[in-house]
Amino acid sequence: MKAQVNEIKISYKGGLKSSMWHKISSSKDAAELLYEDWDKDTIGIQETFKVVLLNNSNKVKGVYQLSQGGITSTQIDLRILFAVILKSLSVAIILTHNHPSGKLQPSDADRSLTNKIKKASKLFDITILDHLIFAPDGDYYSFSDNGIL
Repeated sequence: MKAQVNEIKISYKGGLKSSMWHKISSSKDAAELLYEDWDKDTIGIQETFKVVLLNNSNKVKGVYQLSQGGITSTQIDLRILFAVILKSLSVAIILTHNHPSGKLQPSDADRSLTNKIKKASKLFDITILDHLIFAPDGDYYSFSDNGIL
């Protein structure tokens, strides 16, 4: 009798040809793309964490919503984050989350999480290009632009 196991898949929605993928050249490029994609009904209410998956030309393969939480925080499971990154064969990422309060400065928890992800990503040769924090009005803070990545 042959053993059976469940298959785990990550899928893409939309079917955009790779020639149509957005190229990210700056934090502004990433912020425009992400804010347009954000659910405006919840950006001022619930904190959400997403990861932008990129190929070696910094073209966006996709955006994955990792978690949605409460008013002041959301839970991040690094194992799920890296499962998505590795399964999608991405070589670079942009981390992003929102602050419903509108405060753009990263918290100690934001800095700690970013450093933890940065350390883990080195093991897999994954480049973290940025970590963006959004306010509900679309203003953003870039870790990279502010020299703390």
